[in-house]
Amino acid sequence: MISNDQPGSARLATPADLDAVVSTLTSAFFHDPLWGPAFPDPSRRARQAAAMWRLYATSALRYPWTLVTPGAEAVAVWIPPGGTELTAPEAEGLPELLTGAAGPEAARAILAVYDQLEAAHPGVPCFYLTLLGVHDDHRGKGLGMGLLVRSLERIDAIGAPAYLESSNPANLARYRSVGFTPREEITTATGHVVTTMWRPAR
Repeated sequence: MISNDQPGSARLATPADLDAVVSTLTSAFFHDPLWGPAFPDPSRRARQAAAMWRLYATSALRYPWTLVTPGAEAVAVWIPPGGTELTAPEAEGLPELLTGAAGPEAARAILAVYDQLEAAHPGVPCFYLTLLGVHDDHRGKGLGMGLLVRSLERIDAIGAPAYLESSNPANLARYRSVGFTPREEITTATGHVVTTMWRPAR
């Protein structure tokens, strides 16, 4: 059961949360080692990245697996087994969306990263943590890890494995602490290393 009456609690996101979710993701990934430089101009980064995060957050709301803290200060976007990050029409429109938001060069680089991440996905059904972020205004309160723990409690109740990609090496120990282990490393064209991680069913 998910409630919103205890510190560190979680609830399911609804379409009414979309703007807050996008704001949190935009803030959380602004300085991310991978997704920050994907939008090279810091003065335009928030607007450009928000267009991408809005698409992915909107699509994920098809499933009852986007969890947020009561005020959406932290967001965990999960895709359930058999699901997809984007619908077919959304995936087809992604290059145009990215080009319009950030220009053709940035769009090509981002799409190349997505191709690498997709190629590394495990070939077995699992829950996929596509995004986990905390708004800058609320960092340091344990909200992100609390939300992750609550998410994993739901997944453990089903008895399913979980998978994620860590774009920031500072987070590896945090993920290890809740049962994830490194699976492989992906090196992007810029030389940045993304670590994929796996958590067996419990």
